[in-house]
Amino acid sequence: MRRYQVFYLIFFITLAAILSFALLTDFSPVVSCDKWKYTATSFKEKYYANPVDLVVQPWRGQHHVYGTFLIPNIYKNDGFFTLTLPGNKTYCGQLLNVSGFVIPGVYPKPENRIVRGYLNTRVALLLILQGHINDLNQPENWKLGYFESRKKYHPKSK
Repeated sequence: MRRYQVFYLIFFITLAAILSFALLTDFSPVVSCDKWKYTATSFKEKYYANPVDLVVQPWRGQHHVYGTFLIPNIYKNDGFFTLTLPGNKTYCGQLLNVSGFVIPGVYPKPENRIVRGYLNTRVALLLILQGHINDLNQPENWKLGYFESRKKYHPKSK
């Protein structure tokens, strides 16, 4: 009988340690918002695009929380997208160029390319648990910055 009590004690202590570590540790997102990546001298004017398609289904696993953006081919993007929630809390996600893929419901013009921005699943689940499911489904909260790349001037040699 004593052997089972020791087993249960070790099990519950381990379970309590794992739960307290998970609750007390604040995981940072994998993608940081490096706004310094492109400085003001890198571009003339910056534009912003909202997604044309949103998928927010983190319960299906990884890669099921994303926005599909259309930007002109001649422009470069920030390298990440931002999700801004009420209260000015901003999260960032990584981008993937999916121009070569056929995406149902998205029909870009030839001069545009398709970029998909993925939000970390754990961040999306945390936001849903905090009651932000409607904020995640609002395209105006998702934003991708893009700009025309600065042309370098090379004077001709005489």
